Amino acid sequence: MNFNIKEIFTAFMVLFAVIDIIGNIPIIIALRKKHGHIQSEKASIIAGVIMVIFLFVGQSLLSLIGIDVNSFAVAGAFILFFIALEMILGITLYKDNDDEASAITASIFPLAFPLIAGPGSLTTLLSLRAEFSIENIILAVLLNVIIIYIVLKTSSRIERVIGPNGINIIRKVFGVILLAIAVKLFAHNIKALFV
Repeated sequence: MNFNIKEIFTAFMVLFAVIDIIGNIPIIIALRKKHGHIQSEKASIIAGVIMVIFLFVGQSLLSLIGIDVNSFAVAGAFILFFIALEMILGITLYKDNDDEASAITASIFPLAFPLIAGPGSLTTLLSLRAEFSIENIILAVLLNVIIIYIVLKTSSRIERVIGPNGINIIRKVFGVILLAIAVKLFAHNIKALFV
């Protein structure tokens, strides 16, 4: 085991920024109003399982297709870059709405996937794997799942305390952090492609 506090913290912050559970509170509240109830435990666990499975299977899947981790990390850097732009500028480049989701499946789709464990977080996991030890990434995922669960359970209270302006400020701050991480990820992995 190669636990590294700095790696765990960095991976945690990157995933936290990409998942953007605080910024998704308005969507979570809209789902609660629409379906009456969201199973916070189920949504958190399923999202965590999807992320951990993809962390292990994702690389094999890539090698099957013939793509190396550095190329995927560069592609991931672009996705992070666009997610960061969405957060900073308050625009929506991609939105997938399913208005027909039932109350039973709302906890899984669209909440656990693709809202929490979506393309951004899955791409980020493989991008992180190119730089960090796998056990540190798993720990970062577990810490995020705990935060996700707490936020899902207390989303209405958080919205009342922080308010819409507070949520917007948090989104913009994490957007800038994510933008810096995307640039670093791109710079680190693009070199490996030309060596």
